[in-house]
Amino acid sequence: MVLGILGGKSHEIKGTVVLMSKNVLDFNEIVSTANAGVAGVVGGIFGTATKVVGGIADGATAIFSRNIAVQLISATKTDGLGNGKVGKLTYLNKHIPTLPTLGDRQDAFSVNIEWDESFGIPGAFYIKNFMQAEFFLVSLTLEDIPNHGTIHFVCNSWVYNAKNYKKDRIFFANKTYVPSETPTPLVKYRKEELENLRGDGTGQRKESDRIYDYDVYNDLGNPDSSADLARPVLGGSSAYPYPRRGRTGRKATKRDPKSEAPTSDTYIPRDENFGHLKSSDFLTYGIKSLAQNVLPQFQSAFGLNAEFDKFDDVRGLFEGGLHLPTDVISQLSPLPVMKEFFRTDGEQVLKFPPPHVIRVSKSAWMTDDEFGREMLAGVNPCLIQRLEEFPPKSKLDASVYGDQTSTITKEHLEINLGGLTVEQALNGNQLFILDHHDAFLPYLRKINDLPTAKSYATRTILYLKDDGTLKPLAIELSLPHPRGDEFGAVSRVILPADQGAESTIWLLAKAYVVVNDSCYHQLMSHWLNTHATIEPFVIATNRHLSVLHPLYKLLIPHYRDTMNINALARQSLINAGGIIEQSFLPGPFSVEMSSAVYKSWVFTDQALPADLLKRGMAIEDPSSPHGLRLVIDDYPYAVDGLEIWSAIQSWVKDYVSIYYATDDAIKKDTELQTWWKEAVEKGHGDLKDKPWWPKLNTIQDLINISSIIIWIASALHAAVNFGQYPYGGYILNRPTLTRRLLPEPGTKEYDELSSNHQKAYLRTITGKYEALVDLSVIEILSRHASDEVYLGQRDNPNWTDDTKALQAFQKFGNKLKEIESKISGRNNNSSLRNRVGPVQLPYTVLLPTSEEGLTFRGIPNSISI
Repeated sequence: MVLGILGGKSHEIKGTVVLMSKNVLDFNEIVSTANAGVAGVVGGIFGTATKVVGGIADGATAIFSRNIAVQLISATKTDGLGNGKVGKLTYLNKHIPTLPTLGDRQDAFSVNIEWDESFGIPGAFYIKNFMQAEFFLVSLTLEDIPNHGTIHFVCNSWVYNAKNYKKDRIFFANKTYVPSETPTPLVKYRKEELENLRGDGTGQRKESDRIYDYDVYNDLGNPDSSADLARPVLGGSSAYPYPRRGRTGRKATKRDPKSEAPTSDTYIPRDENFGHLKSSDFLTYGIKSLAQNVLPQFQSAFGLNAEFDKFDDVRGLFEGGLHLPTDVISQLSPLPVMKEFFRTDGEQVLKFPPPHVIRVSKSAWMTDDEFGREMLAGVNPCLIQRLEEFPPKSKLDASVYGDQTSTITKEHLEINLGGLTVEQALNGNQLFILDHHDAFLPYLRKINDLPTAKSYATRTILYLKDDGTLKPLAIELSLPHPRGDEFGAVSRVILPADQGAESTIWLLAKAYVVVNDSCYHQLMSHWLNTHATIEPFVIATNRHLSVLHPLYKLLIPHYRDTMNINALARQSLINAGGIIEQSFLPGPFSVEMSSAVYKSWVFTDQALPADLLKRGMAIEDPSSPHGLRLVIDDYPYAVDGLEIWSAIQSWVKDYVSIYYATDDAIKKDTELQTWWKEAVEKGHGDLKDKPWWPKLNTIQDLINISSIIIWIASALHAAVNFGQYPYGGYILNRPTLTRRLLPEPGTKEYDELSSNHQKAYLRTITGKYEALVDLSVIEILSRHASDEVYLGQRDNPNWTDDTKALQAFQKFGNKLKEIESKISGRNNNSSLRNRVGPVQLPYTVLLPTSEEGLTFRGIPNSISI
């Protein structure tokens, strides 16, 4: 029901609409071409069918004033049906060429809306777009509302032509209400908008849709192209459990009705794609460009079997550059993603930025100290465990895999324990293990049958020295038994050595460990534990929490662009034959392996304190900060992470306490309860019956759940993402695959261990093509966008009008500034040897803020790359 202005004291409300055009075209360009014929600009740039007469002085006004209209909805006055009154349609007025608060490439328009007191206070508005092209609506601000002042509507949404929608597009003021406190006139509109976002679960999604729904990972394979590109469906079965991803509704492949046909343009709900932002464009579409254009050129130039001859050749990627054939240069140089990789002196040279790990010392990466330090302060610092039993045992099913107990003996360890026995070192909490045995052993037979992969499942035991650093004592390399899995493993224990062939064998043993770790990091610590496990919460939040809900406002910044980057990953990174399969050891079994790890994933263990306790890296101690005491005092990831975790939890507690006074209020919040039930039962449906899922019955439950989600999306992701290129950009330090097993004595390859250790190492690890694939991708993934929004920041200061919430958020921001200062202080403390290490690389990745680019620091709010 649409109302005009009926009686009462009349008044004109001044409004300002801020938006961005589809093509991110500077409106000054439109204006400058107006006299040449605005119709041409509109037709060519915006694709509108509306004709606009040429010669108009203000082209922007001409385009938008006739094609975009708003209708206010009252939050205080109802129509005859008990719903908020709807005002009359009002078109945008004039383009405002300058406005101090405008962001990059945003443009503002005035709108003057008739109002009288019988309409009441606006609480929402409809907007209609009559152009053929969509635009990105940033905000609406209403001023001079009698007895109320200014109302802000934070929108951040793509708005398509009105014919695309069954229901008019609606936006709410920046008020915050739990469902039971929603103003009566807005109740219907609140419910309707959530229904629109849920959809009906049918049909193929189109670009303009905003529907959030769940599906399994059935879109990684391409069986219609080749049987070799078929992949199992992940999710929906006990054999291959997995978190859910966003549903697209695409047609099935011809050969496998359970698999979804691949596409070059994967659907995500439209507002999950921030493609109008310049840096997001570069980062996300850069990956697509690599997969489609760059990597085939690398393969053409070097082939699949090319190797580096010496370590200097690898360093040459950063120092002199890699010479490429002329035809390859001509194909690559125009691509935006590659521009900064080419030398500017005119030579046909591809040159990567030097990774941080070799910026000070070119060889310190080879030391045992650095090998151990990177388990505490490297790119995968959340896997090392305290050794609590000896010998280490396996959790693999003995009826399938036989006895997988470690073959490392006390004698192997005690020769390097400085006089201690294994029992004494265990009791003193001085033995630690990096255990990749169980994750790799079940897949190793299949991996080693691949033409380009040969490796081991590894266990590494380390000793905590008095100076706080870790010393590797032994590495166990295991293979499946040649007679069958049920006979256990065939294992070999390698001990540290610094002379002759034995020293090269030790270096290679460390490489096998690092390859296990690189793959586990990329597929489990990074992809599964952050990207994949967060997406169900993104979907559930948008389906069941209104934008008016306090929890929506708390969580939504931590979801920005996650569905977008995940869809891109399924398309170009983790898909069959994609970048990960090409450059990492498990190849076609890569994502399948992460499904096996997901079987033991526990939501509550993602909280950093719980994770540290579970791994034995901390001991409960109520008298210590955060309620626990670290077993290794100088554990940079844990020390910095606990401060960030505590700050997040304190902020969440302060915020939640504003809106919930009692546990009963939590139980009675219908949106909240439906959100959590669906996130668990559908989003993580394969694990829905696990007893560890928290019940959402108390304020503390909500604080814990929300803190874990924010931690995963922000600090945990930052810790495992932004060190990828700083550490892994030097492929000698973080190889991604091995191509042969240890050579046998008496062979030419074994003799090479002594005569040319560099060649022996390079023959074993990642080849030249795979290295270029890896470097090209992780260089992009390790970068910050210029429009990044960091923890403790918001992209709009008017995200809420609640003063208490704004004050609590300011307190959070101030706390993060304190933490940043403390981290910098620790990095300057020379007694903390793990902070910097032999490579002289300070542990900065959990500093909350960063500049744009490859910085090895900064915690973005969300998983956006």
